[in-house]
Amino acid sequence: MNNQENTKKQILVLGGTGKTGSRVVSKLQQLGWPVRIGSRNAAIPFDWNDQSTWAPVLQDIDSVYISYQPDLAVPGAADTIRSLTHLAVKSGVTHLVLLSGRGEEEAQACEKMVINAGVDWTILRASWFCQNFSEGYVLDPILAGQVDLPVGHVPEPFIDADDIADVAVAALTNNGHAGQVYELTGPRLLTFRDAIQEIAAALNQPIQYQQIPMDAYKAMLREYQIPDDYIWLISYLFTEVLDGRNASLADGVERALGRKPTDFSEYIRKAIATGAWQVIA
Repeated sequence: MNNQENTKKQILVLGGTGKTGSRVVSKLQQLGWPVRIGSRNAAIPFDWNDQSTWAPVLQDIDSVYISYQPDLAVPGAADTIRSLTHLAVKSGVTHLVLLSGRGEEEAQACEKMVINAGVDWTILRASWFCQNFSEGYVLDPILAGQVDLPVGHVPEPFIDADDIADVAVAALTNNGHAGQVYELTGPRLLTFRDAIQEIAAALNQPIQYQQIPMDAYKAMLREYQIPDDYIWLISYLFTEVLDGRNASLADGVERALGRKPTDFSEYIRKAIATGAWQVIA
């Protein structure tokens, strides 16, 4: 990584303020790599919905980490990714690293756009984030001591976003990751009920888990004035992706990094240390 040619590489992190993107930015900066953050509030603004913002942020960029908002499963995402990759290649980008979703056919259509762009590529096909429990939509219910979700006994190999970021950084800064599809999972299968029970035990606080019908969950989200497009996305993920198709472990983290992925218990320890659930901790 001390190679002079490598140290001159300028890296663009799209979604640079999100769960994985912010971690990718931080890790790259710690390693001394020149990083440009792609977000609406960045020094050079980037907006997925405004293509006029794309060319300025891609100028003088060698590699791009692509974290699409809100999700690659949403209608029109593949066309947007195709447009971005074409412009990126035209602008001189030589390596594209895409954060994708495990078990999402729509996301795999987006992967094809990156794979066929004509430059080096790496696909990070991630399972459900551990951080949804501490930084996402499950945080407030955990703090309230009552988690109601429309999912029962389907296990998921929750992946730590720090592991995703580590793989992304490796792909962006080291040779040997081009042309790789990394399926990124944690080392253990857990149901959502299992996960909540482990968090409750670590906090020494009672947290109830209840499976509820999807219609009731949607109604609850509407009561909280959650936007319709986000309700659609959450419904899709719970009904389509959490049907058992991802109830298996993969070796992407180990192949990319040469180490085991972070266990859910270690994620809980880190989250507690950062005060994620401090209201009840």
